[in-house]
Amino acid sequence: MPIPGSGLAKGLAVTLRTMTKKTVTAQYPDVQPELPPRSRGVIGLFEENCTVCMLCARECPDWCIYIDSHKETVPAAVEGGRERSRNVLDRFAIDFSLCMYCGICIEVCPFDALFWSPEFEYAETDIHELTHERDKLRDWMWTVPAPPALDSGAEEPKEFAAARKTADKLGAAQAGDGDGPTGPGRGPGPEGGRA
Repeated sequence: MPIPGSGLAKGLAVTLRTMTKKTVTAQYPDVQPELPPRSRGVIGLFEENCTVCMLCARECPDWCIYIDSHKETVPAAVEGGRERSRNVLDRFAIDFSLCMYCGICIEVCPFDALFWSPEFEYAETDIHELTHERDKLRDWMWTVPAPPALDSGAEEPKEFAAARKTADKLGAAQAGDGDGPTGPGRGPGPEGGRA
């Protein structure tokens, strides 16, 4: 049978223990919180990489991305070549009152035009102001953190290995043509007199 008043004594003991500890209240407006490295705050747009492929708008489950564009004819690069047409971005907007921050738009972008920024202070008094046009989205790019350093023990990405292999082949071909460091008419190898 419990001793009468033991519950009260336990409660008072907890109160006394917590009274002596330092408070952990974050003084938010004055002291900014330390956010995790992959925080999802707002989406920044690197406009130069956007090709208006519309993948982000099509994959968005909330349909909160609005893109407008027009076609522009690009003259031929060489004489006798044909003209090309390309999409030019007119409007890129994200309605953050609808966005659920799933990150699908960032994942599906094949040209790295969208990035997560850890900034989260963009509250507005009017809900219509939460539709950020491309100028505002471009400004968020300044707050995107640099990517983390690669793991030193990680395997090299296949793209880097392929690019290095191609560069080595081109270097060897230039050296074989006499335009490389071995001099004119001297190929790589013992016959070419390479030191």
